[in-house]
Amino acid sequence: MARISGVDLPRKKRGVISLTYIYGIGPSKAHEILNRVGLDDSTIVEDWSDDHIKEITRLLQDVYKVEGELRSEIQMNIKRLMDIGSYRGIRHRKGLPTRGQRTKTNSRTRKGKRKTVANKKKATK
Repeated sequence: MARISGVDLPRKKRGVISLTYIYGIGPSKAHEILNRVGLDDSTIVEDWSDDHIKEITRLLQDVYKVEGELRSEIQMNIKRLMDIGSYRGIRHRKGLPTRGQRTKTNSRTRKGKRKTVANKKKATK
C-alpha cells in the first residue's frame, strides 16, 4: 500500500489517477510529478518501487503544497478577506456565493435549506 502525504493511494489504479486522491493534486500536476520521478503515466501503483514512492514523497514535501498545508493556507486567505472586510470576505461571512452568482433562485448549496417565511393575514371587514 503506497501512503503519500497521509493518503492511502489505491494500488490497482494507474499512477496519474491514484495521485489525484491527494488534496491539491489534479491530473496535470500528477502527470508532471510522474515525469519528474521518471515513471510512466500508465504504471500501476503496486508496480512502483519503494524508491519511487520515497522520491514522490520528497518531491511533494519540497515543491508542492498539498493536504493539510494547502487547506490551512486556503482557510487563512478566507480569514484575511473576512478581517479586512472586502466584498468577498463579507459574502463568506454571510454564507452567500462569492463569485457573482445569482441568489434569488439557486445558490441553495451556500445558503442551506429553505427557510419559509409566512405572509401576514389580512384583516377581514
